[in-house]
Amino acid sequence: MVIGIDVAKAELVVASGSQGETTSWANDESGVRALVEELEGIDAELIILEATGGYELLCVSALAAAQLPIVVVNPRQVRDFAKATGQLAKTDRLDARVLALFGERVQPTVRMLPDEQTRELGAALTRRRQLLEMRQAEQNRLLQLVGQGRRPIKQSLKKHIAYLERELRMTETDVGRMIRESPVWRDKDNLLQSAPGIGPVVARTLLAELPELGSLNRRAIAKLVGLAPLNRDSGTWRGQRTIYSGRASVRTALYMAALAATRWNPVIKAFYQRLVAKGKPKKVALVASMRKLLTMLNQMVRTGEHWRAHPHPQPTLPR
Repeated sequence: MVIGIDVAKAELVVASGSQGETTSWANDESGVRALVEELEGIDAELIILEATGGYELLCVSALAAAQLPIVVVNPRQVRDFAKATGQLAKTDRLDARVLALFGERVQPTVRMLPDEQTRELGAALTRRRQLLEMRQAEQNRLLQLVGQGRRPIKQSLKKHIAYLERELRMTETDVGRMIRESPVWRDKDNLLQSAPGIGPVVARTLLAELPELGSLNRRAIAKLVGLAPLNRDSGTWRGQRTIYSGRASVRTALYMAALAATRWNPVIKAFYQRLVAKGKPKKVALVASMRKLLTMLNQMVRTGEHWRAHPHPQPTLPR
């Protein structure tokens, strides 16, 4: 039995298998509690939900606390699957059945879900990114103001920029406090920052948004982040390998880390220069450096060892 749950703001539509009946539950404390009690009496192999921007968190938390086999999947992946099966219509009940069918056919792996502390840290980091984007937008508007008669607008922009900078400092203080108050996070933060090129922002992004770091092999972690080169071949034609999908916020942080590492990290610097010397485009060499840096960080977290310029080879997990 695979259960599909379509999540809306006020309602949860549950399909008992791709051909089974559907039921509706309120997406609130009492409704979710009753749903969990119902699902605990069913021998479900998988429970599939889509990520819906936060509306799924109450249900996911309750199901995870009950130790039920829950998987949160990418909505785009499920929509593409529905189109491939010829299901073009879209209603809540149809979507719930499509999710159940997706679970039956694809059998996605049950992964560790972030706990409350990790979600709180992730929310703080997301707010930090939002504040940075708003500050940059206001600074750009300030630079574009020219000529006379713009003084009130300039004052308004400067006042808003100062407010955003205060909020940014407060958010960064909160993130630092969360890290210091958790012994596990504090140790991992120190471990990650021991690698040249990894600063506080990158380390904390990895802690909050890549909890699988250290628990997967190098191929799986690269694919999860979106740094695994994907083939594009057909017949005798060989297309260019590209990276695609994955966790964009983690990839962005690793991009900035790799830029620094190609200058200050001896292992990554030598690797990058070797690829460029072989004729690889610099952007391709940089993406490969991101993947190698991620692999090294994954190994460090797995073994609990801090950065060493020439680490001893370690056995990798099976595929």
